[in-house]
Amino acid sequence: MSDRNTLAIRFLTSMGQALATMSLYAEGHPVRARVAGASFDTLCDLQGVDPRPSFSFLGSDVVYGQQAMRGLTDWEWATRLANVGVQRLEFADMVERDDYTAFLDDVLARVSAFSAIAAANAPASVSMPRSSGPTPIRFGAIGVRASNEVRREPAPVDATSLLDLNVEVDAIQWVHDEVSERATVPLLEAESIVRSLSVAMHGDSQMLLPLLSLKEFDQYTTTHALNVSVLSMGLAEFMGLPPREVRSYGVAGMLHDLGKVRVPKDILTKPGKLTPEEWALMRSHTVEGARLILQSDQNLDVAALVAFEHHIMINGGGYPDRHYRCDCHKASTLVHVCDVYDALRTKRPYRDAWEPAATLAYIEKGIGSEFDRDVAKAFIAMMGKWEPRLAVADLSRAAA
Repeated sequence: MSDRNTLAIRFLTSMGQALATMSLYAEGHPVRARVAGASFDTLCDLQGVDPRPSFSFLGSDVVYGQQAMRGLTDWEWATRLANVGVQRLEFADMVERDDYTAFLDDVLARVSAFSAIAAANAPASVSMPRSSGPTPIRFGAIGVRASNEVRREPAPVDATSLLDLNVEVDAIQWVHDEVSERATVPLLEAESIVRSLSVAMHGDSQMLLPLLSLKEFDQYTTTHALNVSVLSMGLAEFMGLPPREVRSYGVAGMLHDLGKVRVPKDILTKPGKLTPEEWALMRSHTVEGARLILQSDQNLDVAALVAFEHHIMINGGGYPDRHYRCDCHKASTLVHVCDVYDALRTKRPYRDAWEPAATLAYIEKGIGSEFDRDVAKAFIAMMGKWEPRLAVADLSRAAA
């Protein structure tokens, strides 16, 4: 184990010990200051070799940077932090002792509130938005719901009982921001979002397809990614694929348009017809997405293929152009149907949203030319069977 990883484990262990000890004493007690200071010293040691350390708490798993920390498997504070919204923790240069102590105090307050809710068996959970502004310690949600969080009781699906997926949408936006800024895909976080979506889909005795409708067009990229991921997992499961493949298709569906981080926003949101130059930039998102994914992690080969192929039709039409004809990957044909369905049912600057029946009719008409026959027929059958379990919710910025 590298010195950096050793120091990271030592820091997190000291942070957990500090939080546990501080919870035993009243505010202002000297013991609280002493243990907070000792933990701060281990943070300084870590920042001596890693000036900007970052951690993700995915249920009971801990990720340092982009590496899972095997030495902290089942570390109890990972779950406790995730439960109160501290699912992502980032330190900037020059963290001061007072800032760190204030962070520990904030976490303790949230843990206390969460414990009170759990003790009362209340149907709610503590949430904490990612911190913003110029602060040396940034923390917040990345879309992971811990496995033992306080759960809502299942309720019939209607306009008043829709799942809140704002956390997952924020998490997908965070993934896109990471790709845009660092040119790397945070794979573990992406997988955690898919696990969270899978939980939402299976939270009742019957399959639920929790989709989001659009309020503002600049949210399209993130809400579309969530919807295609949900539809792709639902279709893969409907077709009898094994769970690991279902999740793999969910990740591919979520990342299929990743290359659009390279397309200027004014082109993505343009209400009128694109110029030939703008259209060339738009079409490039397939190649750019595949490149970004493969450069980040070779294990994402299926997601990279889907990013490259999801606009290619069965008859060879679409884009990008290929030097020779070959069949698309099964995952690409599956995501393509889900991509078209969600795109057509979403209101865009240049047209109104299509009704579900018209969208399914379009897919049926395109069987054999645009869409794979088996995949398209399965999708139409799935929507016919699960349409009553289709929960379409408005995404509200106020709720985010």
